[in-house]
Amino acid sequence: MTTATSNPLLDNPLLDFGDLPRFDAIKPEHVTPAIEGLIAEAKAIVTQLEAPIENVTWDTLAPLDDASEKLGRAWGVIGHLNHVMDTPELRAVYNENQPKVVEFSTSIGQNEALFAKYKALRDGPTWESLSPTRKRIVENALRDFRLGGAELPEDKKARFAEIQEQQSQLSTRFSENVLDATNDYKLLVENEADLAGLPDDAKQAAKATAERDGKTGYQFTLHFPSYFPVLQFCDNRSLRETLYRASATKASDTGVMFSDLAKWDNSSNIVNLLKLRNEEAKLLDYGSFADVSLVAKMAQSPQHVIEFLEDLARRARPFAEQDLQELRSFAREQLGIDDLQSWDVAYASEKLREQRYAFSAQEVKEFFPEPKVVEGLFGVIQNLFGVQIKPDNAPVWHPDVRFFRIERDGQLVGQFYLDLYARPGKAQGAWMDDARGRRVLGGGTVQTPVAYLVCNFTPPATVDGKLQPSLFTHDEVTTLFHEFGHGLHHMLTEVEELPVSGISGVEWDAVELPSQFMENFCWEWDKLQQMTAHVKTGEPLPRALYDKMLAAKNFQSGMQTLRQVEFSLIDMHLHYDFDPHSQQVQELVNEVRRNFAVITPPDFNRFQHSFSHIFAGGYAAGYYSYKWAEVLSADAYAAFEEASSDGGDLLETGRRFQREILSVGGSRPALESFKAFRGREPSIDALLRHSGMSVDGATAGAHA
Repeated sequence: MTTATSNPLLDNPLLDFGDLPRFDAIKPEHVTPAIEGLIAEAKAIVTQLEAPIENVTWDTLAPLDDASEKLGRAWGVIGHLNHVMDTPELRAVYNENQPKVVEFSTSIGQNEALFAKYKALRDGPTWESLSPTRKRIVENALRDFRLGGAELPEDKKARFAEIQEQQSQLSTRFSENVLDATNDYKLLVENEADLAGLPDDAKQAAKATAERDGKTGYQFTLHFPSYFPVLQFCDNRSLRETLYRASATKASDTGVMFSDLAKWDNSSNIVNLLKLRNEEAKLLDYGSFADVSLVAKMAQSPQHVIEFLEDLARRARPFAEQDLQELRSFAREQLGIDDLQSWDVAYASEKLREQRYAFSAQEVKEFFPEPKVVEGLFGVIQNLFGVQIKPDNAPVWHPDVRFFRIERDGQLVGQFYLDLYARPGKAQGAWMDDARGRRVLGGGTVQTPVAYLVCNFTPPATVDGKLQPSLFTHDEVTTLFHEFGHGLHHMLTEVEELPVSGISGVEWDAVELPSQFMENFCWEWDKLQQMTAHVKTGEPLPRALYDKMLAAKNFQSGMQTLRQVEFSLIDMHLHYDFDPHSQQVQELVNEVRRNFAVITPPDFNRFQHSFSHIFAGGYAAGYYSYKWAEVLSADAYAAFEEASSDGGDLLETGRRFQREILSVGGSRPALESFKAFRGREPSIDALLRHSGMSVDGATAGAHA
């Protein structure tokens, strides 16, 4: 008598697309069979579509979208876990399967038969009956086939595919090196006297970190919530220098946190990525990788971007020079620091802010306990966009993760995971990613969107046996609003076609518009009253302290603007007019700094070795997007300022922003969406005004 056995593929949680990911059941051994099975399924559909078809219609190509979505969702879950719960076992299967996914994706982009089907649809009798949204999807697909090498001869296609796989592997290695170097570094300070000036909550967190490792004292790491308070508050200049050097050299040839300097050095990864990107551009008959990158963006050309950035730098430089002169004078006269160094800047700036505006960042922080901030954030969104946010249930990857749903008039709109705290094995930074996009399924059922919202804030600490809430800096509150802006773009979409739903299909230099737009509400008095409660008294933020914060809002905005311009120009020049075969990356970095920076970091600084945005995060030749979209977001927020000053309906303005920006996703060009909301093209005026930098000369737009 035989015993029935289960089908391992049917039991695989990565292949369960019924609802939400089963994070409580997913294990590394599920990855390979799931990915191989989904790729095989997708290849079978591709084979069917490659056959001659007399009349190509929209429905002809729909099965490919279905198969691609399944593969994308499963691989997205694996990639997400690799970023938030890195383990040797998961990393191994991720790296094992990544080439398979890249190979399949590249083969789709190079498939001449599929390319021909899309061209036949565009040129066929049903084209005019397609909606504008579907026409945009087809046009985007044709563009992507060209950029994917579909028009290359066979020998060049093979090399193009090799380039894609090698780039993917190098980007992953870059990211892993940064994570490993970050996780490896530990600095134990035994004497509390050496931490003079450091806030109590930062000391408590460092003490807890030491205790988890079975040590006595205060242990610091290169996770931002651990090391940055030392740079900002600690009186011990030697300790500040030690942590600055460790952070500024991680994953580099000048690294100090490990004996084997080559172990996590990203130098060769950077050069090899630049070489491969340059070769890819040449294969596609473009002058540079920057030209390739900008095909799907708002900006017209690399030179257009460079002119935009240099113009912004010209406007900001007088303010930046004044900022630095004031800081150096203050450091010399009040702190006894005659030679202001990079590890002194955050410390001296905080002391100058305290003196000038009579408050400290730590004082402000005590009014932003995490539960109150999240409650206030949800309140802003609910009032602005007419939705309700409620706790929800779902399997999660860590006990700290929470899950919520967004409803409108009792109907589910979207859901999101909230993962706020830093921990070992979690990549640095903050980001939003999509777990699932909005689309219409068979029978007219709507698949609602789901988002991951991830930050790296200080976790709650236990003091005298009692768990204390995490306290956020105002910058961290702004970061949370920023990432939630991305989430709203993804979750409040009303587009029902997956390739342009939510953030999909949105030009990369416009994707930061909703995120930076949301940051503005962190400065509104009535909003702050709803998201602040002193950790001891429960009192909301006092008006006197708010006025001081507002007065200090543009403190050192000139220096901060130049810093972002510096990073953006380094990125653009590396991918535009830099030759990785004959030039040195550090020389290019130094040249940009000589021309645009007012503070020159020490020679050992290797920030580019952990510049994950451009070497592992999709922002290659696109880091300028932050400043570009800041023009759009400041101008969009000005509409709310105008409505407020004119006695207009803010709720109606919010609904219009949702209708014209958030809900349309990538279904039309971003410039059209902006003009539909604002009634005109964007202007840089609002950004300069919000930054405290007056306009000199003609207004420069973020458009041609």
